[in-house]
Amino acid sequence: MILIRNLRHQALDIPSLDILPGITSVIGPNGSGKTTLLKCCVGITEPAAGSVLVDGLPPRETETGWVNEFPDRNILFETVADEVASPLRFRRVSCDMISGRVDHQLGVMGIIHLRDRAVRDLSGGEKILVALAAALVHSPRVLVLDEYDSHLDAGRARTIDGILRSGGIPYVIRCTQQMETAALSDRIVYLENGRAVHHGAPHEVFSTLSGSAFYPLSLRCGT
Repeated sequence: MILIRNLRHQALDIPSLDILPGITSVIGPNGSGKTTLLKCCVGITEPAAGSVLVDGLPPRETETGWVNEFPDRNILFETVADEVASPLRFRRVSCDMISGRVDHQLGVMGIIHLRDRAVRDLSGGEKILVALAAALVHSPRVLVLDEYDSHLDAGRARTIDGILRSGGIPYVIRCTQQMETAALSDRIVYLENGRAVHHGAPHEVFSTLSGSAFYPLSLRCGT
């Protein structure tokens, strides 16, 4: 379990929040602290006060993966294969193992045909898939996705959801503006003014938001 206690950082003020294994979507208005919360959960940001513990350990002592809305800002290498291999090389995985693991992950993502392509020549959606492959190739305990689906069509987003479900990752925490995507999660955390106002199963959270801008039309219509 991810335990958040007395967390205060920038807009965030969360006395207590438990994130269970599975897929958790974080939603809320712009400026409510969603990205800040995700950064605290993955260890990119150390909170000004309070703590985040992943099964008893700080995020920086846990295997984590991070993908944001703009993968160009984090891509380090020229080719797709080298970019996906980079987390393994940084962890000093043997060269004999790296190639097989890279090809396997690219196959899982359905982008093995991009293996030798230059990352800069890819579309926005393809770059997201490469970033996801790089985040998944070392089997993280916590995978954090910050509006990763803004470049994906609905079909590809559903495919990725299936990959996340079958990937064996204990904790997936994602921020999304797509409420239909959030509805497929195990749990939702709704932030407002830096506070976790609602959290629980999707139907529980959406029922409290019924009639608001965060309740998707398709769910109102029962589709």
